[in-house]
Order: sequence, then C-alpha cells, then structure tokens
Amino acid sequence: MDHLHISERVNDTYVLLELIGVINSYTYSEFQERVQEMTNRSNLVLDMSRVSNLSSSGLGVLMAAVEDGQERGHKLYIMNPSEIVRLAVESTGFPEFFPIISSVNEVR
Repeated sequence: MDHLHISERVNDTYVLLELIGVINSYTYSEFQERVQEMTNRSNLVLDMSRVSNLSSSGLGVLMAAVEDGQERGHKLYIMNPSEIVRLAVESTGFPEFFPIISSVNEVR
C-alpha cells in the first residue's frame, strides 16, 4: 500500500507541510484535506523534495489550492520539488501557477 507522511510547521507568514511518500488516488484525500485547510488560513509551502510519485489526483489538489489561496489572498509555494514533482508540474502546461522556491526565506 502507498503511504504519505505529512508533517506541519507553522510560522507567522506561512504554514510548511513536509510531504514524504506517494501522492496518488490512495493518498490524495488526506493531502487534499490538509492543503485545503492550510490555504484557507495562510500562505502554504509544500516541501515536496521527498515525494516519489505525484498523480493527476495530486496535481488537481495543487491546482485547486492555488485558486482557493488566491481567492483568500494566500499563495501556494512548492519547495525543492523532486524530479517527479517537477516533471508533473511542467506537464500541466501551467508551471507559472506554481512558484518553485528553494527556501522558506523566499516566501513573500
């Protein structure tokens, strides 16, 4: 069975979710709940350096989070995406919607 571990760190200007594992049809519901909750509250940084698979379900969550966050004045950042994540984001045809950062110091 595929697994996704999510840990959270809260800051004054953002919430950081560190994601480890697979984001697919088996794990995306927990991912979706957490991302939705956080984009309602604050800017969201997703550390995706240890994500080994990102399915279309996971991409859908990211795209919805960008839109939801914009409606509330919050941004979604992808930090240090793994090669799998980078390729998946590029495959959307809209990579400009997903700011890629290498450090939380880049959150504005």
